[in-house]
Amino acid sequence: MENKEWQQYEETKEKFIQVIAKNMNLYGVTPSIGRLYGVLYFAEKPMTLDDMREALSMSKTSMSTGVKVLSDMKMVEPAFKKGMRKDLYKSEEDWYKSFTSLFASKWKKDVETNIEEADEAIEEFRNLQQNTEDLLLRERLEDDIYKLQYAKNYYEWLMNFIRVVESGEIFRYVPKVEQKPVRREGVSYE
Repeated sequence: MENKEWQQYEETKEKFIQVIAKNMNLYGVTPSIGRLYGVLYFAEKPMTLDDMREALSMSKTSMSTGVKVLSDMKMVEPAFKKGMRKDLYKSEEDWYKSFTSLFASKWKKDVETNIEEADEAIEEFRNLQQNTEDLLLRERLEDDIYKLQYAKNYYEWLMNFIRVVESGEIFRYVPKVEQKPVRREGVSYE
């Protein structure tokens, strides 16, 4: 009876890890790295690259690359255990923190680029508008400068939104659902 219950537990956990893996593409991450995060998230204790390789049947190089990607995204962090020589890693359990960091880093650069591009296009259109004698082109440029200014205003608004998310101020408007994950140190479930 107990084996069947443990099997059901493992199947249910694996099903949710698959959901995590599938949804990681929203963050530009491959499903295999998403699976790695899911395994680390459900791990009872920090894992070494060898532990991860064994759990996922992937190469140590793949695990190392995955940990680097997740670490850059602030979804995985190093862990320390006295006397342990190998590097240990654990998942960042605050998904709100991970999301705000990831959202800001993914969007910020692109939005900054879009603002710069809009500024450059507006400047070029204005120069062209001042130097052309073609009245139809001047009118078209005026319309397009207006459109570009609208786009720039949107990108500046988006940058403000990113700052609100990045700073954590977003939680004043959309509060977190507070619940601390339960980790019982020293308890073995094997």
